[in-house]
Amino acid sequence: MSPTVLLLIAAAGVALLLSLVLKLKFHPFVALMLVSILVALVAGVPPKDLVTTIESGMGSVLGHIAIIIALGAMVGRIIELSGGAQALAATLMEKFGSRRTPLALTAAGFLLGIPVFFEVGVIILMPLAYGVAKAAKKPLLLYALPMCSAMLVVHAFLPPHPGPVAIAGIFGADIGRILMWGLPLTAVVTFVSYLVANRMNKKIYPMSDDVRAEVYGIDVTNEDIVDWVKNPESAHAGSPSGHHLDAAGGEHSGLSAAEELASVDVLTRRLPAGPAPSFAMIASLIILPIALILLGTLATSFLAEGNVVRSVLVVLGAPLVALLLDALLCGYLLGIRRGWSLQDVGDVMGSAIPPVAMVILIAGAGGVFGKVLVATHIGDAVANVLQATGLPILVLAFLFTVLLRAVQGSATVALVTTAGVISPLIAAAHYNPNQLALVCLAMGAGALAVSHINDAGYWIVVKLAGLSVGDGLKTWTTLTTLGGVLGVILVAAAWPLVS
Repeated sequence: MSPTVLLLIAAAGVALLLSLVLKLKFHPFVALMLVSILVALVAGVPPKDLVTTIESGMGSVLGHIAIIIALGAMVGRIIELSGGAQALAATLMEKFGSRRTPLALTAAGFLLGIPVFFEVGVIILMPLAYGVAKAAKKPLLLYALPMCSAMLVVHAFLPPHPGPVAIAGIFGADIGRILMWGLPLTAVVTFVSYLVANRMNKKIYPMSDDVRAEVYGIDVTNEDIVDWVKNPESAHAGSPSGHHLDAAGGEHSGLSAAEELASVDVLTRRLPAGPAPSFAMIASLIILPIALILLGTLATSFLAEGNVVRSVLVVLGAPLVALLLDALLCGYLLGIRRGWSLQDVGDVMGSAIPPVAMVILIAGAGGVFGKVLVATHIGDAVANVLQATGLPILVLAFLFTVLLRAVQGSATVALVTTAGVISPLIAAAHYNPNQLALVCLAMGAGALAVSHINDAGYWIVVKLAGLSVGDGLKTWTTLTTLGGVLGVILVAAAWPLVS
């Protein structure tokens, strides 16, 4: 087939995919599989080779990412149900002091966001923001906006989150290098987002009646909150009624809705309480797999082949080994030592799988779509068109991801679909490992941007923060988009260093 026909088939395939997901409400996994099969047949893949092509695309991606995502989810679930998230945030707030509590919660969001999925992290930490806002008599958004932004930054950019792991698998990028470049980059994006959020909070946004009553008590009005900000000395003259989390993170009886959202099932109620895990333990368990993966990457770069230390670090630094060790340590230190039985630990680990199973399948279906584009030579035609634009690969990767993120909402779907489309271009360019890592991070910047009304994460943040749809777009959508733009600028600044 001519390149023009192949491009038309590709455009029709993407349009059909978006139509199935957005208008007909197909599940993304089903839509990706259906479109992949139709595109393959229309573009000339012989029927006898169709199943082989699909299985090859699915297997090549899942073989790389399924274990990593599953183990990462297990680590996050144990930290979640052991009370580690609350311990982490409470200690940071104590260390930073009351004046820097928004920064402390931002740091907590960043650290917790590494092992815990975005939506779960928001639900876990939002009660802490509620308690601090009540105790300090300040607007909830002052704490919630930068905290939630930090978690989404990590979710979009860094492994072991599904999107970044999936595109690393599709491109053959090294996860250690993504972390090596991504950790400082995301730290900068998070801190700048914190500063921007502080600027946004110069304006006081009205809260919905239910959330305002949940946080401050039924007698507090939006006008009272404005008055507290304008007259801080009078803010503590009275104390709103209600029972919530206090500033130190102590749990009281008024957050049943948030607790129900955070609860997995009866597991939370039947697990032995045990002493709260320490900040040092939680931070160490979060950092351990990252450190091992980075050491493995550095060992391959600086130690000679056959070196015993290199061999050990390469094994320990393999992402699946590093996360497996971390999951076992979490099970023992946060579970067994705190009174959980082996069955409890097994049940908690098992409960982490259902929420991520469909995400893993979506990532695999993205691999199928990419394989079909390669097998039909559509990918080559698309790559030629993209090259003809003259735009740098970082810009192309970012813009394509932003477009899909804005149109269909899911960061993971945007990442895996973009990876499938541009993978032939990546393969033809023969980028070095550091360049591949930066391309992945440029796509992460695109996945961070434009979180709006078709994104489930947008609704979780907006509803729990008590914002109107319009104010959510002014604050959350604007902040995530600015973060994405800053992210791709930082990636572009790093590109000359690895070229």
